[in-house]
Amino acid sequence: MTLRIIATGGTFDKHYNELNGTLGFAESHLPAAIARARITSPCALEVLPLLDSLDMVDADRERVLASCKAATERGIVIVHGTDTMKETAAVLGSVLTDKTIVFTGAMIPYAIDNSDAFFNLGFACGVAQVLPPGVYVAMNGQVFTWDNVQKNRAAGVFQPL
Repeated sequence: MTLRIIATGGTFDKHYNELNGTLGFAESHLPAAIARARITSPCALEVLPLLDSLDMVDADRERVLASCKAATERGIVIVHGTDTMKETAAVLGSVLTDKTIVFTGAMIPYAIDNSDAFFNLGFACGVAQVLPPGVYVAMNGQVFTWDNVQKNRAAGVFQPL
């Protein structure tokens, strides 16, 4: 099965600027992460404008939806910011029923030690190949349907509603 990985930004893709101590966006970390993971399934990477999910607006969510609709792959992993992942998943979940779409992200940027990004990417790529069609969130070893998930900010995890 060929996978499509769509990068939208979020903490996963943030870079640390050591000059001013801020996190921001440059090039996506996903090409390096995909190579490092040694994913053997054919994999197509699509990089959309990289955004903090708190900065996403309806037009950005529509862009993600359009990319998923246009994809020929039936398994899609979307790397997304965790703060509004649920909102974007809801836009897709109410429309797309013929593909397996798995959202994932990170609480700690990929480039920072002890990040959960690499594990979450691998986990999402694996479950995107075996789950039935639908829209899911896969974070930290758990899978949730798009309509039964919430981010517990205090604990830094995703959980069912």
